[in-house]
Amino acid sequence: MKKIFFVIIVLLGITTSCTKNFEDFNTDKKHNVTVPAENVFANAQKALADQIGSINVNLNVFILWAQYWTETTYTDEANFDIINRPIPANDFRTYYRDVLTDLNDAARIINGTEFPDAEKPVQKNQLAIIDIMQVYTYTELLEIFGNVPYSEANDINNIYPKYDDALTVYKDLLARLDTDIASLDPSAESFGSADLYMGGDAGMWKKFANSLKIRIGITIADGDPTTSKSAVESAYAGAFAPDETCQLVYLDATNANPIYVDLIQSGRHDFVLANTLVDKMNALEDPRRPFYMTYKPDATEYVGGEYGQSSAYTQYSHVADAIGEPTFPVTILNGVEVSFYLAEAAERGYSVGGTAKGYYDAGITASFVTWGLTAADAADYLAKPEVNYNNAGSGATWKEKIGVQSWIANYLRGLVAYTNWRRLDFPVLNLPPNPASDDGKIPVRFTYPVNEQTLNKENYNAAASAIGGDKLSTKLFWDIH
Repeated sequence: MKKIFFVIIVLLGITTSCTKNFEDFNTDKKHNVTVPAENVFANAQKALADQIGSINVNLNVFILWAQYWTETTYTDEANFDIINRPIPANDFRTYYRDVLTDLNDAARIINGTEFPDAEKPVQKNQLAIIDIMQVYTYTELLEIFGNVPYSEANDINNIYPKYDDALTVYKDLLARLDTDIASLDPSAESFGSADLYMGGDAGMWKKFANSLKIRIGITIADGDPTTSKSAVESAYAGAFAPDETCQLVYLDATNANPIYVDLIQSGRHDFVLANTLVDKMNALEDPRRPFYMTYKPDATEYVGGEYGQSSAYTQYSHVADAIGEPTFPVTILNGVEVSFYLAEAAERGYSVGGTAKGYYDAGITASFVTWGLTAADAADYLAKPEVNYNNAGSGATWKEKIGVQSWIANYLRGLVAYTNWRRLDFPVLNLPPNPASDDGKIPVRFTYPVNEQTLNKENYNAAASAIGGDKLSTKLFWDIH
């Protein structure tokens, strides 16, 4: 009996001791309870760059739809089938969950942190940079789908967000950029090395914001010329110079460019260069070819696979070796892109401090230098009658001249090139043999995710009706030609 009593006393003591220290016992002292805003911000940047640079056909098919590359065996995506793999849903999820949610969380953490007065400018810079990235992310969604959730997006208390009118969203994004530009203080710090794009340089983010205003302005030029003109004219002086860029440079094979991951590391041979690009560059004897592509195997010529048809990997030009390196950067926005927008703006009669030819030449020259050629090489190329902007004998319109050369210069930047093609109708793209579009033509948008039809049916139906039908053939409001 005494032994039993003693055991009970010991057990009570142990129980009391555990209960007394229960909270300490169940606290993980090795891990942060709150993730630093810098980490969340960097994670959003990485997710965005990975999405933009991805060649995984489950996530991003725009390098195919811009007809830079074509597929070797499985040709569904080059023929515009985006339903067999739920590509719209995957895009939606990546942009909203992996990018915008993290950016929102980073802003929430920063707003909830008490900064000393001396560091208030750092806080302002951080919040402005986050907002600029949010604006950029929404422009991607708008260019892909048209009307998208915006004013009610990423609200945990509202899982059925409405879709906002695209033009209304663009105007609000421009207003946000104006606020961000005014808030940025180039003399103050921001995210430092946690900023994977700009290294915390607030001055470069100010240029980025102005460059993004130009992109938005030119995108909506045919849909709302007044807003377009105002946006571009107010931003051109503060935008990227032709040789400036915003990009993510990857580190090594363990943190590598998506092209390396999907092509080299995986050992897959899913893509070759498309004849659309190769034929045009061959016709122009474009010096950038060896930087973009290899020769056809066992030959000394560049040959592209027929777009949308099965193209044996051993018979056509492949992606240039340097592009498959783990550290090859993904470009988010750069001065080459901006130069062509400003050439277009000059043709539209906007006051942008230069001529269409001047900006066109600057864009091509910067592209050459970026890829490892020289300004002299670019000058020789620009002297070609087929390239020279002022060659009256070519018969090409400004839309064709800018459309073709910006397409070549924006190589690998699939969505940028695809959006420009929709606006300018150049270059002339090839129709694949089995187009899965509803009208048998090249699509002009993504359809909305199929799961939105069931999970957010009422708002989906309203959005589909507002844009003229949820079809691949439905032109967005700015694509009127």
